[in-house]
Amino acid sequence: MAIDYQERIPNNVDLASNRTLQRALEHWQPRFLDWWRDLGPSDFQSADVYLRTAVSVDRKGWASFGHVKMPDYRWGIFLADPTPDRTIGFGDEYGKPAWQQVPGEHRSTLRRLIVTQGDTEPASVEQQRLLGLTAPSLYDLRGLFQVNVEEGRHLWAMVYLLHAHFGRDGREEAEELLIRHSGDADKPRILGTFNEPISDWLSFFMFTFFTDRDGKYQLMSLAESAFDPLARTCQFMLTEEAHHMFIGHTGLARVTKRTIEVMNELRTDDPAAIRAAGAIDLPTIQRYINFWFSSAVDLFGSEASSNAAAYFAGGLKGRPDEARYDDHLAQGQTFTLESPDGRGGVASEEIPLRNALNETIRSSYVEECEIFMERWNRIIAAAGFDFRYRLPNRRFNRQIGAWAGASVDLDGRPISAEAFAVQKDAWLPTEADRAFVHSLMRPVTEPGKMASWIAPPDQGINDRPTDYVYVRL
Repeated sequence: MAIDYQERIPNNVDLASNRTLQRALEHWQPRFLDWWRDLGPSDFQSADVYLRTAVSVDRKGWASFGHVKMPDYRWGIFLADPTPDRTIGFGDEYGKPAWQQVPGEHRSTLRRLIVTQGDTEPASVEQQRLLGLTAPSLYDLRGLFQVNVEEGRHLWAMVYLLHAHFGRDGREEAEELLIRHSGDADKPRILGTFNEPISDWLSFFMFTFFTDRDGKYQLMSLAESAFDPLARTCQFMLTEEAHHMFIGHTGLARVTKRTIEVMNELRTDDPAAIRAAGAIDLPTIQRYINFWFSSAVDLFGSEASSNAAAYFAGGLKGRPDEARYDDHLAQGQTFTLESPDGRGGVASEEIPLRNALNETIRSSYVEECEIFMERWNRIIAAAGFDFRYRLPNRRFNRQIGAWAGASVDLDGRPISAEAFAVQKDAWLPTEADRAFVHSLMRPVTEPGKMASWIAPPDQGINDRPTDYVYVRL
């Protein structure tokens, strides 16, 4: 398939004059489109969707709106503008010139970091494949598809790096990104969370709030990389990731608002009554928070990590907003790490700070999640109800790291496996919870109308009204 490189793939990487890169993409692009048709959003490929498309990195070009059929979306390749004479901002290479090419000694590790990031992008599209069939409104249907096409563009961004800087190995890795599939028994996605099915919209909002926020922190860490093309690619991806998190936190705020409306109408907080009225009771939302938050904190990795220390030392992956730290070497400092002591208690251990970077970044993530949780709690408090959402302790329900498989309560206190089993259904979504939420998942396609369990948005997209026809079915 011949590609018009000026129009079909908006880019600022001089694609039109790079024959090697053109040949690589000519081979990969048809397979990407096959993947999109087979595993992208189901049933809506011929619909006109009001989408935001990036056509350049300047203020006017990164958000061009218009109705587009998704297979015709222009998946562009963009790097943020370069910083003249940029130097490495952290680690043992601190102060030296940033790399424009991949150093031989870091080739394998950088390729693995890019592949791992790239693998999450198509994975989430696959996880959300069927959600369009049960969208609570045209506004939300458009939001889902915006996330999907931009995750596809982020895949293109990672594939560009693999093709442009890693030769044959990179091309083979780019092929593998289309061969692994979310939840596939033989070829699963690399990270466990991206193999979890997302079959209801409450989970979608939780995913875009908690999991995409982890993605933000991963991109911020890679945006500090000494490998300048990777850093600049991730800097631009962050502009789009912000909208994905917006969909998550406003979605959960709207679900909460609708539940409060029903509680006020019925003058009760009884979960059974709330459910009977077609809204989602607050305790069920809290159990979903417990599940998705604990899944997302796993994505930061083990509390003590020699890989994280090596990435930092080598200048490959840093801390988000490295410039805000006074010490960019992180040497000669320690971190107090807590882990199960094997006797039902907690043990403390001093480890080098570089080995604890996963935990320090996780702490920043938790603090940010708490800020938004308080915004949702203000909705509840303003209505005069006592219920408050809370984040479980980061030790709760962990599958990775020092607390993996440990039985702890919501406050992080170690408890017996028997005590955990008794409380499990009160802390995590039950099959009955999931069945109830699924029972609410019915499509609403009349412009401006909303499903019974979610309030309308405060405003539309790009100054359009909330009853705008965001998707022409």
